[in-house]
Amino acid sequence: MRLPIVQIDAFASAAFTGNPAVVMPLAAWLDDAVLQAIAAENNLSETAFLVPDETAASDFELRWFTPTAEVALCGHATLASGHFVLSSDPERDTVSFRTRKAGILTVKRAGDGYALALPAWAPAPKAMPEIVAALGVDAVETLWRDGGYRVVVVADEATVRGITPDLRALAQGGDRQTIVTAPGDNTDVVSRMFAPGAGIDEDPVTGSAHSVIVPYWAARLGRDRFTAYQASARGGYLTCQLDGDSVVLGGQCVTVMEGTFFLP
Repeated sequence: MRLPIVQIDAFASAAFTGNPAVVMPLAAWLDDAVLQAIAAENNLSETAFLVPDETAASDFELRWFTPTAEVALCGHATLASGHFVLSSDPERDTVSFRTRKAGILTVKRAGDGYALALPAWAPAPKAMPEIVAALGVDAVETLWRDGGYRVVVVADEATVRGITPDLRALAQGGDRQTIVTAPGDNTDVVSRMFAPGAGIDEDPVTGSAHSVIVPYWAARLGRDRFTAYQASARGGYLTCQLDGDSVVLGGQCVTVMEGTFFLP
């Protein structure tokens, strides 16, 4: 079986920046074990699979897999999926995706990039001394969101950039995101995200993490629009807006590879 495969750098204005994702359109769902094996073979933080939505609730069904597990929400691979669909049809301005655990997500054209609407998942305060110790930082606040999101707020961007975490300790919680965030120097907000329990030591640019931290920062900054930078080695810029129960993230995408996946 021959399957189309496209690799796209999301939240990127140039190749080799942002977060790479594989997008694979399918005519119908393959077995879950096959989807997981394909994602493991691709060995990127996320592989997105698209199938036309026969229910008419959206344009496509969408699922995301890391090399080791299916996830409930992935922002950058959704943005990449939107880029894949919209860049192939210049007359189209928006595309919708029905997901299994995050509802219906949309990607719209916005200037020279896209606007991605994700659910707003505000975190709540929770003590996490073992996570703070694994990061080796002094925390200003620690927060938690059901679904496996751990947020550690620190004083400044230098602290965020200087973290060398104990990945083995962070992985003990299983499939969890550990998000470290602070006020930015050149953007309003800066962050990094670690998920070694899901097979991702550090994710380059994480849309789902911003679903959690945007409501926090909107309240702290006292405004619903701001800029963000995820300070991984590749790095990526986002515009952020809290719009009711949605987080709207803005960013660009670059297609870097197209080809054929040969499925035995």
